[in-house]
Amino acid sequence: MVRRADTDLDIDFQDRDKALEGLFYRQAANIGDDGVVRPHTVGVYFQDIPYDPITQLSTLDTSEAEERGYFKFDFLNVSLYDGVKSEDHLNKLINDPPIWEMLEEEFFVKQLWHIHDHFEIVEAHQPKSVEQLAMVLGIIRPAKRHLLGLPFNEIEGEVWNKPQVGDKGYNYRGSFFKKSHSVAYSLGIVVQMNLMAEDFR
Repeated sequence: MVRRADTDLDIDFQDRDKALEGLFYRQAANIGDDGVVRPHTVGVYFQDIPYDPITQLSTLDTSEAEERGYFKFDFLNVSLYDGVKSEDHLNKLINDPPIWEMLEEEFFVKQLWHIHDHFEIVEAHQPKSVEQLAMVLGIIRPAKRHLLGLPFNEIEGEVWNKPQVGDKGYNYRGSFFKKSHSVAYSLGIVVQMNLMAEDFR
């Protein structure tokens, strides 16, 4: 599954290390408010980006790199593909409507990607579409948690707005999901739900 933003492309792999073998790239970095440089867990650049010759990490934080137009690729390991038999099978798992009522059961939610620790939020909103599930993923993030409990039509108007420094829940990175990411993650959850349903048939 491929997810694209203006300066960011997420690609899911069963084994990201194999996918990166033989490719020349620079590891992306996050620079915290404390000034500590940390390697981005999955992000890489294939452009000639400034880097530290000792650590080989980019010397630009991912936010600054994005502002300067560098294109980050996130090579993601996604274990949900373990049960996928073929591309046709994957397309069927994505396109078949899941049993949305599964999200009302903590047993199932605890096994699902990204929402396994957030049953209370999922239960409170009971999503019945990919778009609604994407919004639930959005309000799990700290900068959008204040939307918890609101109806979906009100959540939709704010959940995808990028938070600004000083906004409640802002913590420089990871404080919100872009819509493209949330929808893609939601499709991944749909795949998992449909794989579970196959197991129970």
